[in-house]
Amino acid sequence: MKKNLLDYIPFTRRLRRNHALEHATMQVLSERYPGLRMAGISNPKGFFMVADLPTELMTEATLEARRRLQGGEKELAVHPNCGTNIAVSALVASMVAGSVLALSTVHEKKPKWYHYLIALGAAAPAFFLSKPLGPLVQKHITTSGDIGKAQVTGVYTQRVFNGSVHKVDTQA
Repeated sequence: MKKNLLDYIPFTRRLRRNHALEHATMQVLSERYPGLRMAGISNPKGFFMVADLPTELMTEATLEARRRLQGGEKELAVHPNCGTNIAVSALVASMVAGSVLALSTVHEKKPKWYHYLIALGAAAPAFFLSKPLGPLVQKHITTSGDIGKAQVTGVYTQRVFNGSVHKVDTQA
């Protein structure tokens, strides 16, 4: 199997694998509990997830996600609500707006508001047209569906207000 260059850096390899496991866990939880509200963030040692569930259910979902990723269900690594999707579209829109502003202010002597309006008019469709790039960036850069022999070493839960924050520890 062809290796991604980011996999040669231990920090990013672990982060991408944990991000994939986080997404896969969210996918499993969504299948089991439709409408469950959750949010997660990954790091090289695991991930945190906010979801109002007992530790046992979070552990079961994480272990199933790990099993399914290791079984070849790499598509679980890409999640439709990942922040990468928003970040990619925002980056594309801001680059388009910046380019339009740079080009329009050089060639035209119109008021500033006019140039900003043109830039906004270009950025809005760029934001929406760039939506398909987010999942591609997830698939090839921010996650890795190939989690190797990654192990879940612990799932810890802390009750916060009316919900739960789960800390999932992993090891490669």
